Amino acid sequence: MRRIANTDQEKAWNGYEGAHWARHQDRWDAVNAGFDEALFAAAAIGTRDHVLDVGCGSGRTTRLAARRAVDGRAVGLDLSGPMLERARASTAEERLANVAFERGDAQTHPLPANAFDVVISRFGVMFFADPVAAFAHLRRALRPGGRMAFICGAGPEGNEWLGAVTGLRAYLPLGDFGVPGSAGMFSLADPRRIHDVLSAAGFTGITTDHATGYGTWGRDADDAAALLLDSGPGRHLTNQVAPEVRDRARAALTDVLRGHEDADGGGVRLRGTGWLVTATAQLAA
Repeated sequence: MRRIANTDQEKAWNGYEGAHWARHQDRWDAVNAGFDEALFAAAAIGTRDHVLDVGCGSGRTTRLAARRAVDGRAVGLDLSGPMLERARASTAEERLANVAFERGDAQTHPLPANAFDVVISRFGVMFFADPVAAFAHLRRALRPGGRMAFICGAGPEGNEWLGAVTGLRAYLPLGDFGVPGSAGMFSLADPRRIHDVLSAAGFTGITTDHATGYGTWGRDADDAAALLLDSGPGRHLTNQVAPEVRDRARAALTDVLRGHEDADGGGVRLRGTGWLVTATAQLAA
């Protein structure tokens, strides 16, 4: 792994947060899988394509890309050592030979020029320290005319898991969490900013379409509340308050999530929203 620009993210995803996601790989995939169909339809991966999956985490989307690029190749890139360890183990279990994983910062990691036909990401491109520099770096890794498709976090409207968390302001110091344009997963919640960033990075044909996906967050309300509050951001927030306040926050969240329990035993299902973004690497003049 070479130079790191996103040092805070590197620390988080190789600490508690990365270990938590790696341990609960299947559960986080169940949360986000509702966006896969839209993402892969937009990416239109061909059988011979070379695909780069940015912020691949435990590699679920990389493996899905590889199954489409049967005569090509899929490379997953992520900062997290624990998650990439899980990605490699799962790939070996599935006996996929056209998959590779690299640990690195997508903003600075050495990527061969013009090497990929498609860049994809499922909620992995919102954390760059310098998004224009990062996307320009990814654009240079695409062949001229190559395409990019990604899902990024949208604002709070229609986002049930986010509404459940932001409803805890009486208990937890949420600050600007969930506010469009704030740091982290909501940094690209404004489609105008997406267009400005990608245009400056050398992309054309930029589209932003609202995407909705349902995810399974737990067996029941207690289980789903634990996943939310024991993840990195949830743990950071609950560690800032007294234990009795933490317990009240968990109880309040559990009460909200009970209203989302599937009557037929399908667990807690929550609607998520995002932007489905597509763009094309600018052709040389």
